Parts: sequence; C-alpha cells; structure tokens
Amino acid sequence: MKFIDYAKILIKSGDGGNGHISFRREKYVPKGGPDGGNGGKGGDVIFLADAHLNTLLDFKYKHSYKAENGNNGSKSRCTGADGEDIYVRVPKGTLIKDARTEEILVDIIDTAVEYVLAKGGKGGRGNSEFATPTNQAPRYAENGGLGIELEVILELKLIADIGIVGFPNVGKSTLISVISSAKPKIADYPFTTLVPNLGIVKIAEGKSFTVADIPGLIEGASEGKGLGIQFLRHIERTRCLLFMLDSMSESPMKDYKVLLKELKKYNLSLTRKKKIICISKIDAISETQRKELKKLDFKEKHIFVMLISSVSGESIPELKNTMWKMLSSD
Repeated sequence: MKFIDYAKILIKSGDGGNGHISFRREKYVPKGGPDGGNGGKGGDVIFLADAHLNTLLDFKYKHSYKAENGNNGSKSRCTGADGEDIYVRVPKGTLIKDARTEEILVDIIDTAVEYVLAKGGKGGRGNSEFATPTNQAPRYAENGGLGIELEVILELKLIADIGIVGFPNVGKSTLISVISSAKPKIADYPFTTLVPNLGIVKIAEGKSFTVADIPGLIEGASEGKGLGIQFLRHIERTRCLLFMLDSMSESPMKDYKVLLKELKKYNLSLTRKKKIICISKIDAISETQRKELKKLDFKEKHIFVMLISSVSGESIPELKNTMWKMLSSD
C-alpha cells in the first residue's frame, strides 16, 4: 500500500431545510390556521479515527466530502427530514488544519470519539411557529441555515512509542525487521526506506510497544535536503528516540551531533526526548575498534549507549529490554 501522509480536501456540512408556509383547509373549519412545518437540520461532517488505517491514500482519489441537506418542511406541521451525517475515517494521529489559515482544528487521536468538524445548518421554522394572538395568520417562514464549507489539510503524524533515526543505510530497517514483525524493504544503497515503517515489539505477554523507522536523515534535512523533511513530523509524537550510528563511520560522534542538530532545527522539543544511542554493525569491526567506541562520551544525562548487531543478534535482547524499561519509567 502506498504511504500518503498529506492531503487537502473540501468538506461541506448540509444546509438546513426551509420552513414551509401553508394554512389548514378543512371542511367545517372556515378559518384554518397556519400549519407550515419546520425544515430539517443539515447533516454534520464527522471525522473518526480508524485504528486499521495507516495512510491517507484514500484522499488522493476523493477530494470532496459533503453531508446531506435537510429537507424542507411541509403542510400539516410536518417537519422535514434531517440530512444524513457523513463520516470520514482517517488514521489515528491525523492533524486537521484550516487550509487558509493553517489553524489546527482538531487532532484525531482517540478512536472512541466522534469529531464533528462542520455542523449542519439549522432547519428554518415554518409559519406555524410564528403564530401569535396578534398575528394569527403569518405568511412568512425562515430559510434553513447554511452549512459550513471548509478546505482542510490532513496531516498524518504516526503515533509510535520509539522513533528510530539515523543516516541512510545505517541499518534502521534491518533493526526493525529483527525486533518486530515488520518486513521493510532492505538493500545496500542510500534511501532504501522511502516511507516510515511501523513495527510492534513484543517483550512478553501483555508487554509490547511500537517503533517507527523514519527514512534516513542527512545534513540539511530540516531545510529540505534528502527525504528527511518529509518524515520528520512522524517523530514528533514519539516518547523516545533511538539514534542509530554506524560503527564504521569516520566519526560516530560527529554523526550524532549532525542528527541532533537537524532535529533541533526542525523542532527543539525533539531534543528533549529520552534517547538511546545504538552503534550498529559491530559484527563487522575489530575488538580494538569496539574498545574505542565504548570510550565515546556523549555528555548527556539519562542516555543509554549500546553496541549492537542486527545481523548476529548481539545485544538485541538487551536493547529490547532497555527500550521497555525506558518507556516504563515515564
């Protein structure tokens, strides 16, 4: 399935039905009174979070969502039928903004809540509603209220407990395939990962968490270089960040500082999250190189530094337990 995390659509709630103007015409009732009914209410546009959706792909093909108008009132004080609501299902974690002002209208994160984004117009009153002792035969009624029309932006931000970040080809996809049931595309060239991958890591019965493999960042990602800028939004909701560094890099420490800098430039709050640093591919380096890597001082409190190999499985069980302990300490 193609991953789409941005869409622009038009939503329109239903107009209310018009009130009716009529008078009773009954045999033996020479002066029948007003009996025009009220118009029905217009349908609402309601958004729902669907836990089974993980992309905004549907909105690539359908750009307009309109609720039904309310029916007009009729004689004999009959009220017009209400217009049917329209339900729009989106992935959990979808942010909805006004396309004109970019104001955030709603953040859809709860699958048990119905988010009414555009209320339908109120039905107009029929002339029977306006009868008074001094005006017993009103010849006017209300028009129904207009519905709300909005162009909105849908922006999906994945909800994951841990976000895995690192340069291209550092081994993020391999790691997520090892610790979870996710099966991302893996190859030995940059930008293999073109979309975020989600995986569920199971520690024990009733103990699991989600990880997101974010496509490779490069220096300048926060300014639009590479693929990172497209996906940085997906780590905003994570509770913890896992930095993957290549043990065969000229300077893993420099790599870490570059990644941290890009996150800081995109959103300062990202750098305040709990962090795990994984130096990967240690199966391919010498014991002397390992000793040098263990001496690295990242000069941050409450940060876990681990040497791992997704290929040999070295330290992978310890990493999973560290992830779980970090999340459980909130």
